[in-house]
Amino acid sequence: MAIYEPIDPGVPIKASVSDLIAFRWDTNSVEADFMIPGDDTHLISVRFNSQCIVRILDEMPLSTEDNGGANIGLVSDHFAYRVRNAVFERTQSVAWKETNGDPIHYQFVTGWACMDVLSNAEPSFTVVMRPKAD
Repeated sequence: MAIYEPIDPGVPIKASVSDLIAFRWDTNSVEADFMIPGDDTHLISVRFNSQCIVRILDEMPLSTEDNGGANIGLVSDHFAYRVRNAVFERTQSVAWKETNGDPIHYQFVTGWACMDVLSNAEPSFTVVMRPKAD
């Protein structure tokens, strides 16, 4: 059974009406920008300053993923979680996990695209200006 621990990103985000807007990745960091519902000028940027394993997918596969029992700790319309014992974490390389110092599984849920991250770094949350459309 998966255990979800809600994380406060610092701004209210109704997950069902948010979305993943941008994703950036280099050898030592991962950064993703998500919509802040009701705010057309800002995004919330989530950054991990470490090597990561990342999965980005539609919300539908998450809702059908079998974690071996009830999912504990899910909060309706919540955006960010620390997760224990979920399929994503359990199926990753044991060697990679040992090499990277017992990483933690984080999940960011929106109504469209969701992101899982396995990392030994904690996420940092920053409100940033939304780029103007061309």
